[in-house]
Order: sequence, then structure tokens, then C-alpha cells
Amino acid sequence: MTRVVITGIGVVSPVGNGREEFWAHLAAGRSGIGPITLFDASEFPVRIGGEVRGLDFPALGRSFPAATACRDRKVLLGLAAAGEALLDARLSEARFERASLHVGVGLEMLHLEDLTPFAAVERISLAIAAQLPGALAGRLLQTPLDTTADLLGERYGFGGGRFTNCSACAAGAQSVGEAFHMVRAGRVELALAGATDSMLNPLGLGGFSLLRVLSARNDSPPQACRPFDASRQGTALGEGAAFLVLERLDHALARGARCYSELLGYGSSMDGFRVSDPEPGGRGAVRSMAAALADAGLSPGQIDCVNAHGTGTPKNDVVETLAIKDVLGDRAYEVPVHAVKSMTGHMIAASGAVEAAAAALTLHHRCVPPTINLDTPDPECDLDYVPGRAREFAGQTVLSNSFGFGGQNATLIFGRCS
Repeated sequence: MTRVVITGIGVVSPVGNGREEFWAHLAAGRSGIGPITLFDASEFPVRIGGEVRGLDFPALGRSFPAATACRDRKVLLGLAAAGEALLDARLSEARFERASLHVGVGLEMLHLEDLTPFAAVERISLAIAAQLPGALAGRLLQTPLDTTADLLGERYGFGGGRFTNCSACAAGAQSVGEAFHMVRAGRVELALAGATDSMLNPLGLGGFSLLRVLSARNDSPPQACRPFDASRQGTALGEGAAFLVLERLDHALARGARCYSELLGYGSSMDGFRVSDPEPGGRGAVRSMAAALADAGLSPGQIDCVNAHGTGTPKNDVVETLAIKDVLGDRAYEVPVHAVKSMTGHMIAASGAVEAAAAALTLHHRCVPPTINLDTPDPECDLDYVPGRAREFAGQTVLSNSFGFGGQNATLIFGRCS
């Protein structure tokens, strides 16, 4: 079977932009959660989130001239991460006629400033519908889901297929997993795969606040997201993007490419339980992890680390812990289980891709990042969550989970390059 390796990584995130800064701050346990500055959140019950800061948007426009008129922050974050991944893999000037492109995205938001003229209209839905033909000829009321893929495809010419995945919090991991299967099957020689998202806007923050899944520690943002801690209130919203270059091992070796890790397996499942709650017994998560193990040809005893979905919500952390125990058995108590979201917040569609990058870098740097803010473990969350400090890591594999709203689950397994 064809072996698939990761030869390029690009990340923009609340804890740092660029692969090196992202990893340095992640390993140091640095939180990226702070007061929201992208809009006036003073009247919201939750006023904190993980913003991407310091990104050079003018330079990004020079690299992607077709994006200069784009108003959607998610698209720009995705272009930045994708460009870095290709540059890191020494492929930035290539044309990809035999490569595929896989982009995970979240729910696209209406441009609120464009709806202002309709605010006083009694039948607003009819007014918006009447405006749509004109909007399509000029400024769009909403960003099309495939905008990021179109812009990347125009710049680099991906000829092996362009795919856009909208599957909530599982979108990033599913995009990487589907790309992996295409490369492994020999349908393409390499793929660019990842995801981008930002819910840090009034509709996103307001909607998640109403669902009561967000931490309201407005006075102490860095301590807001507390996966597996007894005092956890909920997650913190974040934004970001990550892309990976996936490549056939023989293709990578032939061009002298650097290998961060090998991608070994991918599994996905559907709970079919509730939109906002995981199945209480974790059956969907169990199926996803078991499918990834089978795809990789590994036994539970061969998993050395788990990058948990780890949202910091009361229900999710307990259910994921149960699922990990179910799949790994007694081995579950021997492996480090860490939660990147304790530092980045929940980047929704982008989370699985950013955490895939973290898993690959965990193997590359032989270090497991910590779960921060874990001061008083929940008695129902009794695994080794790497509290507080990073840890040296000599293991060979990392399993990474992404579990989304609507019961959409995805699991990736990474191995050390050999």
C-alpha cells in the first residue's frame, strides 16, 4: 500500500502565525484567548475569544491578487495558511495538475453591513430575495462556500479535483482524511488539505452564546477554556486555519522533501443523536476511532498519544473520555491525552486541521503540548491529560479526534517518519 507523508505545514491561529511560532507557543502552554476586538462585543454575555493577530493582510493581497476584494476573514486566513504550507514544502511556485485540493469550511455568514438597509423593512425576507439578483452582480450578501478553494485553484491550478467540505467541527479532519485516501489510492501524487474558519462575528458569538456552550470567564480570558477540569463552564470560540501537504512517500523522497510525519489511518462516523449534544455513551466517537485504527492496520495497544477534541464543555469531555477508554482499554491510562483547545479555543471547522498540524509536529519535535487550566480534574475525566507543562515524547503514533455538531466525527492517526 502507498505510504503518505506530510511534507508541508501552514498555520494561522490565536497562539501564533506560521508553523514555528504556532508550535513554540503551543509547547510553552501559551493561551491565545483574550477580549474580542474584531467588533463591539460589550453587550454580549461572552466577550472573549481566540483572535488571529498580526497577520499581514496587505502582503496576502499581493500573493493572491484575486482576493483583494474579499471581505470574508475566513477566506483570508485560509489563503495565508495554504500559502505557507506550499512554501514550507518547497512547492509554492508549482502548478498542481496531478494534485487535489481539499478545503474544510464552516457555516458561511451573511455580511451584516449589507443587511442594514433592510432593518426597517417589515417583510425582510422578501426584501432580501428581491435584492439577490443585484447582489449577485455586485457585492455578495454571503460568501460562497467554495471561495477559498476557487482562489487557491486559480493561483495554483489543482487538476486532481477541488473539494469543499462543510461538516461542522469535523470538517478539517475529514478534509485531511479524504485527501489522504486519494493520495494513498494513487489517484493523485500529492494533495493540499486543511480548513479555515472564524465564528468571531456577532452572529457566531451570539448563536453559540444562546446554545450555552461558551465559557463566560470574561475577566480571565486565558483561563476560560478548561478541558477536563471540574470547574469548566464551556469552550471559547477561536478562529484560524491550517493546511497540510500530503505526498506519496516515494514522490517526497525523489525530490528530497522533509517529512514531518506519516499519515497512517482515517475514520469517520455519524452519531445521529442531537444537533448540539454528543451521544452519551460515546458510540459515534468509538466508531470513528475504531475505523481509523482498522484503516491504519493498528491495534489499540499501538497508540502512544491522543490529541483530544477536548472542548471544555461539561458533556463533551466526559463522553470523549468514555470513548477513549472503550477503544484503548487499559492502554487509555498509559497514554498522554492533551487538548489544544485549552489554548486556541474552538476554531470550529478549522480545529481538526490545526490539531492535525499539532499532531504531526508532536511527532516531529518529540514533545506533547500541555492541557492548560487543568487545576482540579473532574472525577469522571480520569486519564493523563498532560496538565500544565509540555512533556517529552518518544512514542511512534498520535491519534487525533474531531467531533462536530450534528454528531459528525472524524479521527486521524499519525506516525513518526522512519
